[in-house]
Amino acid sequence: IILAFSSLSAVGGIDVLKQRLADLSPAGAQAGTSASLLSFFPNLDSPWMPMITSFFYISLNWWASWYPVAEPGGGGYVAQRMFSARTEQDAQLATLWFQIAHYALRPWPWIITALCAMVLYPGLDDPETGYVRIMIDHLPPYLRGLMVASFLAAYMSTIATMLNWGASYLVNDVYQRFLRPSAPERHYVRISQAATVVLTLASAVITFYMDSISGAWKLLIVTGAGTGGVLLARWFWWRVNAWSEVSAMVIAAIVSIYLQTAMGLDSADPRGFAHIMLITVSLTTAGWVAVTLLTAPEPASRLIEFYRRVHPIAAGWRPIARQAPEVRPDRDGWQNLFGMLAAGVLIYGLLFGTGKLLLKEYS
Repeated sequence: IILAFSSLSAVGGIDVLKQRLADLSPAGAQAGTSASLLSFFPNLDSPWMPMITSFFYISLNWWASWYPVAEPGGGGYVAQRMFSARTEQDAQLATLWFQIAHYALRPWPWIITALCAMVLYPGLDDPETGYVRIMIDHLPPYLRGLMVASFLAAYMSTIATMLNWGASYLVNDVYQRFLRPSAPERHYVRISQAATVVLTLASAVITFYMDSISGAWKLLIVTGAGTGGVLLARWFWWRVNAWSEVSAMVIAAIVSIYLQTAMGLDSADPRGFAHIMLITVSLTTAGWVAVTLLTAPEPASRLIEFYRRVHPIAAGWRPIARQAPEVRPDRDGWQNLFGMLAAGVLIYGLLFGTGKLLLKEYS
């Protein structure tokens, strides 16, 4: 937030920023506004956000893709927050507040700083360096040091989380389950330490070939494209099993890698990214549904236990509901689905609405 204020001060304020952005765009300059850069819908021929890419973000990305901290259908991060809440209502409110704070409010200091960087440093070969240039040129030394320290703290917390998370998967879900199920705890600790070292080295090799943060983000998104649907469906359909999720992850990875290598589509190119996503989501969804129907469901005892604990919508759980007649099914199922759609509209509206207020486009 401080960096956003500093960058705005360097530019001369919101009004000057908007005019300078208009000057950067031929269409905006002719109209006398910065609409071509700041409008909700980009121009049809926009080089950085073609309409097909914009369509993907609004219609597919929010439910179809898996990404850490943003797992459709819930994941470890959101579960930790819910479990640490005092009551179920507190858990719901905390989760709602996180969605608003994380997706609607937190991006705007970054976006304002990025817009200022476009004005202060036009034509950068690597636009991602604009953020650091503003830090160096427009923050006093004491705030610059604080910014670097906060970056290091955020980096270390994320690295520690991911390495512990990855090592726990390798040890608990693979090594202990299939290779050494009854070894002493000290043995598993040593294996987890070795797994952490292996993951660290592997990540170092992968990042050596990454050119940018946005490129790494897009690579992760396309690798998990289509897996979001199965993570949502497991709450609504009793037939979803472990093989549904495994097949979705495998198909998404294979299809996205094939499209980028054999077919030559580039995830760094906006149009290529959209095409990769649309194809991968379609094939992954068709694939995991087919695998689900071709494989056996989870054991009935486990499904009944899940149904009794969660009370999912009875429409997709009728065979299991018949075996647990004492459970009062959730009759708010359609309201829940409507609430999910409404929440998506809420986040998009707050995200862009906050920007309109900041940019003085009040109407």
